[in-house]
Amino acid sequence: MAEILPKAESDQCDLLESLRRGRPAAGQDPVKRGQIIEGARRVFIDKGFEAASMNDITREAGVSKGTIYVYFANKEELFEALIEEERSTIFKNMYDVLDQIGDLRATLVKFGKVLSAKITSAKVIQAQRTVVGAADRIPELGTRFYERGPKRGHDKVVIFLNAAIERGLLNIPDVDLAAYQFTELCLAGLFRQCIFAYRTKAPSAAEIEHIVSSGVDMFLKFYGTDLLAAEESAVKPG
Repeated sequence: MAEILPKAESDQCDLLESLRRGRPAAGQDPVKRGQIIEGARRVFIDKGFEAASMNDITREAGVSKGTIYVYFANKEELFEALIEEERSTIFKNMYDVLDQIGDLRATLVKFGKVLSAKITSAKVIQAQRTVVGAADRIPELGTRFYERGPKRGHDKVVIFLNAAIERGLLNIPDVDLAAYQFTELCLAGLFRQCIFAYRTKAPSAAEIEHIVSSGVDMFLKFYGTDLLAAEESAVKPG
């Protein structure tokens, strides 16, 4: 009588056997997974999360329903995988600029311009609309989206501001609040105009630079210290 392995061990054996044969095991093929996610992206954009069905996605992706369920347990899991892939692609390396130690104003402006351009891009606006639509029925999905995206970014800004405080360049009683204020200043008016389709095109680089530079001026005027002012005066020509 053949020995029956526990499921975990059986799955591992299947994976090793597939690798020996030179082909991915079920649920392990990155090309097939990408094909499914790309089909889901088109369906979610066209129909929204609520109206989209797994049948719609199978047709758009050109795979069987059985294949989809090998990779994703349900529509919610597929949607989260899509959002995570979009986030990792769009926001990759975006926060690296905050690792720089140097000109505080220049760093804030550089980061603010990248942040504003990313947040108001068509892909990000569409993704946020879809998440908001889904969050009404699945609140935990919206929670996870916020924790894995905006909250992580916010925490990185908090770390950067705390480092500037330690250098004596900023005086901030509530760093958590100040981090939110900074991002809002960099997006002043732009995000709401984009999310509600009042603005049908992403803002230009010149517009973003104007808004961000003005926002950084306000932020540093309120939170900047005498040491920051002295350092900036020292490097001004003439």
